Amino acid sequence: QEMALAVVTTPEPMEKARLAAVAFGKWLTGDIPPLPASPLSVFPQTPGRPQKPQLLPPQQMPRRRPGGEKGLIALVHSLVHIELNAIDMTWDFIARFAGASLPRDFLDEAVTVGLDEARHFILVNERLEALGAKYGDLPAHEGLWKAAYNTRHDIMARLAIVPMVLEARGLDVAPPMIAQVRKAGHDKLADAMQIIHDDEITHVAFGVKWFKYQCERDGAAPEPVFHDLVRTYFRGGLKPPFNEQARASAGLTPPFYKPMVAQNINKL
Repeated sequence: QEMALAVVTTPEPMEKARLAAVAFGKWLTGDIPPLPASPLSVFPQTPGRPQKPQLLPPQQMPRRRPGGEKGLIALVHSLVHIELNAIDMTWDFIARFAGASLPRDFLDEAVTVGLDEARHFILVNERLEALGAKYGDLPAHEGLWKAAYNTRHDIMARLAIVPMVLEARGLDVAPPMIAQVRKAGHDKLADAMQIIHDDEITHVAFGVKWFKYQCERDGAAPEPVFHDLVRTYFRGGLKPPFNEQARASAGLTPPFYKPMVAQNINKL
């Protein structure tokens, strides 16, 4: 837990990614034993962050214009911000729920996700710098961390909202973005985005697996529990089109998400 919290509270992004890799290595070699969960009061309300970028509410973010060098930089900057948040969200999850009464496999898989997010940040940050820009040059939104913080008290809520809603949404939007970037001749960026997309399938699968595990242990049907949590912790409904093939590969089947489409959510 101490190493996980060190990742979250470190303000410098590359150092944050480095510490995530160190924590993964120590866990893998058995240098970090599982510990009981700490009281919630020890956790920060916000992760460590550099002075820039300016963080805005999502509704105040300037619209990103596609195409051209500025549009590409804005896209990659947003990806860097997403992956930085993903590091914090995953290691916060590990720290908070390390003491949950779950099999060792749960933490093995969570720590692997945490390493993936660090790798993803480095991949897209390299692409941003190759474009002559750096993280912090543009404003970014604060919504991702808020989603994690709002579910800090409940492992089921966190599994539902982060991997099964937010990361699953990444599976939906990534393929057309990758195709557009590749068509524009930015193959290295497209390759990095493809790696992230493929890894995200395993991250969504992690969420689905342990969400179902908890439901089975509690004798509850997973889909209605998911619907209740989405209604409670996620504003509005889910937005199609869905990447049904990638979602199915992760075990996230239509009965989970199709009833939660924006126009259907009030009918449940």
